[in-house]
Amino acid sequence: MKSLILTLTTVAFVAGSAAAGDVTGKISLKGTPAPEKEIPMDPACGKLHDGKKVTTRFYVTDGAGGLGDCVVYLEGAKGGAATKEVVIDQKGCEYLPYISSAQVNQPIRVLNSDPVLHNVHPTPTVDGNKEQNKAQLPKGAPLDFTFAKAEKFLRFKCDVHPWMFSYVSIFDHGFHAVSAKDGSYKITGVPDGKYKLVVEHRKGGKVEKEIEVKGGAKADFTIEAK
Repeated sequence: MKSLILTLTTVAFVAGSAAAGDVTGKISLKGTPAPEKEIPMDPACGKLHDGKKVTTRFYVTDGAGGLGDCVVYLEGAKGGAATKEVVIDQKGCEYLPYISSAQVNQPIRVLNSDPVLHNVHPTPTVDGNKEQNKAQLPKGAPLDFTFAKAEKFLRFKCDVHPWMFSYVSIFDHGFHAVSAKDGSYKITGVPDGKYKLVVEHRKGGKVEKEIEVKGGAKADFTIEAK
């Protein structure tokens, strides 16, 4: 069955006249995760938040059941156009966004909107993706990174501020997205065909289902808190 699905998927991409549509849906959180932990920021970073408490972002929700920061993708897909670049900002001594996705060799641009020094240190684990460590001055020039191999949740960190992390999932195709805070997601321009649609959350794990796209498709998921 798996080989049949992959064959149909390949045919859908090769056939230039195939119809295409959006795959949409919502991801919900089941259960109650452990409370987020307060981040003990240093004084220079703390004052950027006007005294407000800053916490970890393990489970980002809208308070109504929606779950953000889930990576959604078509397993084994081919093709699909990448956006021009993925942008990650350092603001308030946090990486924003916390979770994102990109395509192999797609530029990932890192900004520093803070009045403090950061260093940008991606730590890939897949052979062929290069580890780098670059200082970035306060409100300094952007830094660009690319990665040649697919890798899930490739970590960016700042060694100056050890609580700062961001995770980028790198794909060898363009059919992926990250859910918004309300759990909604959209993968655009998917050719008609049968696919395996996968949702991965860094803490909650992975769920998947078979879908068929006919001018579009809708699929909802539930992730259990762990």
